[in-house]
Amino acid sequence: MAASPSRTDAQFLPAPEAESQLSSLVYGSFNFSDLKISGLVNFPSYLMLLLMNADISQEVQGAMENMLKMINEIDQNSAQVMEEIEKCKDSALERKRILEEEKERFQKAAYTVLDMLNNRD
Repeated sequence: MAASPSRTDAQFLPAPEAESQLSSLVYGSFNFSDLKISGLVNFPSYLMLLLMNADISQEVQGAMENMLKMINEIDQNSAQVMEEIEKCKDSALERKRILEEEKERFQKAAYTVLDMLNNRD
């Protein structure tokens, strides 16, 4: 005679609600407040969810660490670029000063030549 499952055997069968919640975690967003633990029925699913959440947390933490490294590298590179820009700016200002001095010398020389030509008469 086949024995029908007793009430205690039914406790260990996976609940469709827990499987549905697990599917929603894998395929979409999951709200942990929706999970209700009632005895051992949902415990394996709950444990699986915790393990999956830990894996996701580790992946997120790894991604954040990589982003932090990239941010630091960008900051370092931008500091180097700003330093180069400052050097170029200083060089351009020095070149401008030299050109202004040459311009003044040429203008003085041109005025001197014009004065000499005007005084010849």
